[in-house]
Amino acid sequence: MDKNTRTTLITCGSVAAAVIVILTAVALFSGSWIIGKIENAAPGITITDRREVQLTPAQLQSIRDIGEWEFLSIDDEELVDTLRRGILFDDHLVCIYRGTLRLGIDMQELNDDLITAHGDSIDLRLPQIELLDEYFIDDARTEIFHEEGEWSSYVRDELYRRAREQMKMRAMTPENIDLAQQMAATQIRQFFRALGFTYVGITFEDYLSD
Repeated sequence: MDKNTRTTLITCGSVAAAVIVILTAVALFSGSWIIGKIENAAPGITITDRREVQLTPAQLQSIRDIGEWEFLSIDDEELVDTLRRGILFDDHLVCIYRGTLRLGIDMQELNDDLITAHGDSIDLRLPQIELLDEYFIDDARTEIFHEEGEWSSYVRDELYRRAREQMKMRAMTPENIDLAQQMAATQIRQFFRALGFTYVGITFEDYLSD
């Protein structure tokens, strides 16, 4: 196919598309005009547009395949230390741990019975906000601030555990969970509206239910 032929096909396609758009606009205008005439002629009659949006199993699986959906991240650091008394001198170890805690939802936990679709509306009961990664401490950013004496791997592991628990406690507060839920509601509502739903109701599993 030469260049002139290709150009002609593209032009024809554009004209055909324009014709389809014009015919569609005319049909929509005519439909609106007819509905208006019917309602004016018979005020007791109300014509309602009942759209039915179908959420297919394939779409549901695609939503689950999103997996972990992050809505809030928190950079934190924790200083922990341990002291060992000696006869002449005390041994002291001080470490600073840093990491990023990600709060969100695992969409794999979104079951069919948590979704109710009717017409152009959908109600979702989302899984609770959770910490997406329990191992959030960045070892590359861990700093030994002060060290005196010899320390076993057991002691160092205990400092790591204490730091992780303290950082997790500071991140998973009701205020942060509420903020993550607000971010989740906004983003997920936009997501389902893009699928064609007009009304998207969202609630969450109770975080304190465990």
